[in-house]
Amino acid sequence: MAHPASTTVRCVGGIAFDSRGRLLLIRRLNEPGSGLWSLPGGRVEPGESDEVAVVRELREETGLDVIPGTLIGTVTRGPYAIYDYACTVAGGVLTAGDDASEARWSDAADLSTLEAGGELVDLLYVTLRDWGALPRA
Repeated sequence: MAHPASTTVRCVGGIAFDSRGRLLLIRRLNEPGSGLWSLPGGRVEPGESDEVAVVRELREETGLDVIPGTLIGTVTRGPYAIYDYACTVAGGVLTAGDDASEARWSDAADLSTLEAGGELVDLLYVTLRDWGALPRA
Protein backbone atom coordinates (compact mmCIF):
# COMPACT_ATOMS: atom_id res chain seq x y z
CA MET A 1 0.00 0.00 0.00
CA ALA A 2 1.42 3.38 -1.01
CA HIS A 3 1.68 6.11 1.60
CA PRO A 4 0.45 9.60 0.72
CA ALA A 5 3.13 12.20 0.07
CA SER A 6 3.87 14.61 2.87
CA THR A 7 1.56 17.58 2.81
CA THR A 8 3.96 19.84 4.70
CA VAL A 9 4.98 22.90 2.71
CA ARG A 10 8.39 24.35 3.64
CA CYS A 11 8.33 28.14 3.91
CA VAL A 12 10.65 30.88 5.08
CA GLY A 13 10.14 34.27 6.63
CA GLY A 14 12.38 37.25 7.23
CA ILE A 15 12.65 39.13 10.52
CA ALA A 16 14.21 42.47 9.59
CA PHE A 17 14.53 45.73 11.51
CA ASP A 18 15.42 49.20 10.28
CA SER A 19 17.95 51.51 11.96
CA ARG A 20 15.21 52.72 14.34
CA GLY A 21 14.42 49.19 15.52
CA ARG A 22 11.14 48.93 13.63
CA LEU A 23 10.00 45.53 12.33
CA LEU A 24 9.34 44.92 8.63
CA LEU A 25 5.75 43.81 7.97
CA ILE A 26 3.63 43.11 4.90
CA ARG A 27 -0.15 43.01 4.55
CA ARG A 28 -0.97 39.68 2.93
CA LEU A 29 -2.77 39.91 -0.39
CA ASN A 30 -3.71 36.23 -0.61
CA GLU A 31 -4.73 33.39 1.70
CA PRO A 32 -3.76 32.27 4.20
CA GLY A 33 -4.21 35.46 6.18
CA SER A 34 -5.42 37.72 3.36
CA GLY A 35 -5.67 41.32 4.60
CA LEU A 36 -3.65 40.67 7.76
CA TRP A 37 -0.16 41.91 8.61
CA SER A 38 2.64 39.34 8.73
CA LEU A 39 6.35 38.85 8.28
CA PRO A 40 7.38 38.78 4.63
CA GLY A 41 8.14 35.34 3.28
CA GLY A 42 6.77 32.38 1.39
CA ARG A 43 7.36 28.96 -0.04
CA VAL A 44 10.78 27.49 -0.66
CA GLU A 45 10.87 26.52 -4.35
CA PRO A 46 12.29 23.15 -5.45
CA GLY A 47 16.09 23.29 -5.48
CA GLU A 48 16.28 26.46 -3.37
CA SER A 49 18.05 26.75 -0.05
CA ASP A 50 16.27 28.60 2.74
CA GLU A 51 18.73 31.47 2.34
CA VAL A 52 18.03 31.87 -1.38
CA ALA A 53 14.27 31.65 -0.74
CA VAL A 54 14.41 34.36 1.97
CA VAL A 55 16.32 36.72 -0.33
CA ARG A 56 13.89 36.08 -3.21
CA GLU A 57 10.72 36.33 -1.13
CA LEU A 58 11.71 39.56 0.63
CA ARG A 59 12.75 41.16 -2.67
CA GLU A 60 9.44 40.11 -4.29
CA GLU A 61 7.23 41.22 -1.38
CA THR A 62 9.05 44.31 -0.09
CA GLY A 63 11.47 45.53 -2.77
CA LEU A 64 14.31 45.19 -0.25
CA ASP A 65 17.55 43.29 -0.65
CA VAL A 66 18.43 41.36 2.48
CA ILE A 67 21.23 39.26 3.84
CA PRO A 68 19.78 36.30 5.74
CA GLY A 69 21.36 35.40 9.06
CA THR A 70 20.53 33.15 11.99
CA LEU A 71 17.44 30.97 12.15
CA ILE A 72 15.34 32.67 14.85
CA GLY A 73 12.64 30.02 15.13
CA THR A 74 10.18 27.74 13.39
CA VAL A 75 6.41 27.48 13.51
CA THR A 76 3.86 25.19 11.92
CA ARG A 77 0.63 26.78 10.74
CA GLY A 78 -1.63 24.24 9.09
CA PRO A 79 0.36 22.57 6.30
CA TYR A 80 3.09 25.25 6.42
CA ALA A 81 6.39 24.68 8.24
CA ILE A 82 7.84 28.19 8.47
CA TYR A 83 11.51 28.86 9.18
CA ASP A 84 12.02 32.48 10.22
CA TYR A 85 15.47 34.04 9.78
CA ALA A 86 17.02 37.24 11.06
CA CYS A 87 17.73 39.45 8.06
CA THR A 88 19.83 42.56 7.51
CA VAL A 89 18.58 45.03 4.93
CA ALA A 90 21.34 45.69 2.40
CA GLY A 91 19.48 47.89 -0.08
CA GLY A 92 16.39 48.44 -2.15
CA VAL A 93 13.34 50.65 -1.68
CA LEU A 94 10.40 49.54 0.47
CA THR A 95 7.60 48.79 -1.98
CA ALA A 96 4.80 46.23 -1.67
CA GLY A 97 4.75 43.58 -4.38
CA ASP A 98 3.85 39.97 -5.22
CA ASP A 99 1.78 38.60 -2.29
CA ALA A 100 1.84 41.91 -0.37
CA SER A 101 -0.75 44.67 -0.74
CA GLU A 102 1.23 46.94 1.62
CA ALA A 103 4.64 46.97 3.30
CA ARG A 104 5.71 49.01 6.31
CA TRP A 105 8.05 49.39 9.26
CA SER A 106 6.30 48.87 12.60
CA ASP A 107 7.50 50.09 15.99
CA ALA A 108 6.47 48.50 19.31
CA ALA A 109 3.41 50.74 19.80
CA ASP A 110 2.20 50.20 16.23
CA LEU A 111 2.64 46.42 16.49
CA SER A 112 0.68 46.38 19.77
CA THR A 113 -2.12 48.37 18.12
CA LEU A 114 -2.24 45.93 15.19
CA GLU A 115 -2.36 43.01 17.64
CA ALA A 116 -5.14 44.60 19.72
CA GLY A 117 -7.14 45.29 16.55
CA GLY A 118 -6.86 41.71 15.30
CA GLU A 119 -4.88 42.86 12.27
CA LEU A 120 -1.91 40.47 12.65
CA VAL A 121 -1.85 36.88 11.42
CA ASP A 122 -2.64 34.41 14.18
CA LEU A 123 0.00 34.08 16.90
CA LEU A 124 2.51 36.44 15.25
CA TYR A 125 2.79 38.77 18.23
CA VAL A 126 3.18 36.07 20.89
CA THR A 127 5.62 34.14 18.72
CA LEU A 128 7.81 37.20 18.16
CA ARG A 129 7.58 38.00 21.88
CA ASP A 130 8.61 34.46 22.83
CA TRP A 131 11.56 34.64 20.41
CA GLY A 132 12.67 38.05 21.76
CA ALA A 133 12.07 39.53 18.30
CA LEU A 134 9.62 42.38 18.97
CA PRO A 135 10.49 45.86 17.69
CA ARG A 136 12.10 48.35 20.05
CA ALA A 137 9.87 50.72 21.99
